[in-house]
Amino acid sequence: MEMQQFHYDNKIVTKFLYATIIFGVVGMLVGLILAFMFLFPNLTDGISWLSFGRLRPLHTNAVIFAFVGNAMFAGIYYSLQRLLKARMASDLLSNINFWGWQLIIVAAAISLPLGYSTSKEYAELEWPIDIAIALIWVVFGVNMIWTILKRRQRHLYVAIWFYIATFVTVAVLHIFNSLELPVSAMKSYSVYAGVQDALVQWWYGHNAVAFFLTTPFLGLMYYFVPKAANRPVYSYRLSIVHFWSLIFIYIWAGPHHLLYTALPDWAQNLGVAFSIMLLMPSWGGMINGLLTLRGAWDKVRTDPVLKFMVVAITGYGMATFEGPLLSLKSVNAVAHYTDWIIAHVHVGALAWNGFMAFGIIYYLIPRLFKTKLHSLGLANLHFWLGTLGIIIYALPMYVAGFTQYSMWQQFNPDGTLVYGNFLETVSEIIPMYWMRAIGGTLYIAGMLILVYNVYATIKSGSKVTDELAEAPALQRVSKKRIAGEGWHTWLERKPIQLTILATVAILIGGILQIVPTIMVKSNIPTISSVQPYTPLELEGRDIYIREGCVGCHSQMIRPFRHEVERYGEYSKAGEYVYDHPFLWGSKRTGPDLHRIGGKYSDNWHLNHMYDPQSTSSGSIMPGYKWLIRDELDKSQTETKMEVMATLGVPYTEDDIADAQQQMLDQGTQIEKNLYNDPDFVENYEADKQFAKENGEEFVEMRHREIVAIIAYLQRLGTDIKVKDLQE
Repeated sequence: MEMQQFHYDNKIVTKFLYATIIFGVVGMLVGLILAFMFLFPNLTDGISWLSFGRLRPLHTNAVIFAFVGNAMFAGIYYSLQRLLKARMASDLLSNINFWGWQLIIVAAAISLPLGYSTSKEYAELEWPIDIAIALIWVVFGVNMIWTILKRRQRHLYVAIWFYIATFVTVAVLHIFNSLELPVSAMKSYSVYAGVQDALVQWWYGHNAVAFFLTTPFLGLMYYFVPKAANRPVYSYRLSIVHFWSLIFIYIWAGPHHLLYTALPDWAQNLGVAFSIMLLMPSWGGMINGLLTLRGAWDKVRTDPVLKFMVVAITGYGMATFEGPLLSLKSVNAVAHYTDWIIAHVHVGALAWNGFMAFGIIYYLIPRLFKTKLHSLGLANLHFWLGTLGIIIYALPMYVAGFTQYSMWQQFNPDGTLVYGNFLETVSEIIPMYWMRAIGGTLYIAGMLILVYNVYATIKSGSKVTDELAEAPALQRVSKKRIAGEGWHTWLERKPIQLTILATVAILIGGILQIVPTIMVKSNIPTISSVQPYTPLELEGRDIYIREGCVGCHSQMIRPFRHEVERYGEYSKAGEYVYDHPFLWGSKRTGPDLHRIGGKYSDNWHLNHMYDPQSTSSGSIMPGYKWLIRDELDKSQTETKMEVMATLGVPYTEDDIADAQQQMLDQGTQIEKNLYNDPDFVENYEADKQFAKENGEEFVEMRHREIVAIIAYLQRLGTDIKVKDLQE
């Protein structure tokens, strides 16, 4: 049989590894800064682009898409070529994938701190960047499938099945969740509203975890663990069951993020059922990974690559046990909106994704640079620092979660809340936040050790060159199943059919959940008293989105006695019909705001935004001084209302034409209300006099951003009253 010579493209792998390491350090540093902001809330006082609400999405995007994403591409580009015995089909597409992805990350790093955000978790980037993500993702997929079609290896190994499912599913998720109508170059509104938007977002959010953070890394596990251990995969049959059951079941589980919310019960229950079923394929994969190491445990004790991978797979098992557990309504009632969820997320991110990435880096760097790892001792030190960091980070967050829920739901004998002041629960968990910061510091210290170890390894190695390889050309065989050939064995040599079947498997759950919620109006009962936001309230809502307030405050009161007692009447689906996007939130660092309207005076809100500790002793909310200082940009208000009208919000032509006057009238009324505070009058008049004496332009309070956000906050929850619903 004639052998063909070719070269593996190692340069593209090296580029992605460099990006993984650089963005890993950046993403983790931002996360550490955020951890310390819980302890020192005014750490970046007065600097808008360094505020917690803007940095939080930067951290999540940097870690998920920059660090983990680049690690995923590095591992796929390395393993795919060797599994297919073929160079990537197009060096040009490989480089477009690399540079395009890095430009997207840079665009995110610039736009998010500037406040350009959709507010949708893990999908905060605005519409031009969304389009770029879709295009670069298609470039990656085309290059991968093209390479599969020109392969020299007949059967597709299990890792490649996971790569294919990743490409197809992430494309579907990203496109459907990112459907939005642009207002301007960096502003858009989701085409979905309220409950529908929440369902689509968490269909995406849960499955972004599933198909960006899990399935590609399972593929990498199936390649790198056997390679590092020099052992075959434990069970081929188990890998088949693992793959098909995982991709079919995972896509249904998103609604478990919305239990006890205004989402229809049937959708919640469907999410619960499939989440519990998800335990079986997830643990099947974990067992397959760990049992692959049978007979190689002596090597695990000495090889840092395998140490990282063993803990990674264990972390995957823990996180995928906890996920179904959290989908049980009784458990979810305790955990949701608390720091338990932060612990859960970081066990997956730090252990599963982080440690797998570290293991892959330590495996690849010496091979790509044709040398030995500079220091096994430093790699082992990194391992133990990272492991200790995860434990010190996660365990206190679990304690914090239990503490929060326990305090939130305690009642006195007379029926009043024991801890009526939300800040009492915040003060109680500050020691846990210190432990989290310490754990995060240890984890990033390990990452910095990796940086040095990799640098020293590269310095002692040789320049990365394309790697010569040879393999026989692929021989054509019958398209039909050969006698004795299993159905799945036949499918493994049919990449197009495999891709189509994987696509069908993931589409079934999405279609059966989302289409009825969007198309069947009875799922979202209307409430006649609910009206669209006024122009000023709409602008205030956009400021709320820009500042990332949804990262710390929910707008969803669940039907629990303690929540109704604390916040007011539980939330109804019909209240959100004009919310593009929804702002239910997923964490309560501060109290729920859905019934905040009318609870405090306009002066209280102004003082709270300027200096939260002046109105709420012990608050860990940072100040938003620029809102009091900056002029409200009203130039796009009419365009915003027109886009909203296109989406079904009942703004009339007269409403839109009269928007500026409506804003002036409402802003003037709020300004008058602010004059009730003598301190405000004194400071405001002093500022006005100072501007006049120095020839500076003075912006009237009615035209400032703070007035818009006060208008929005005072509107929240005021559209309905309990008696209206009873009638």
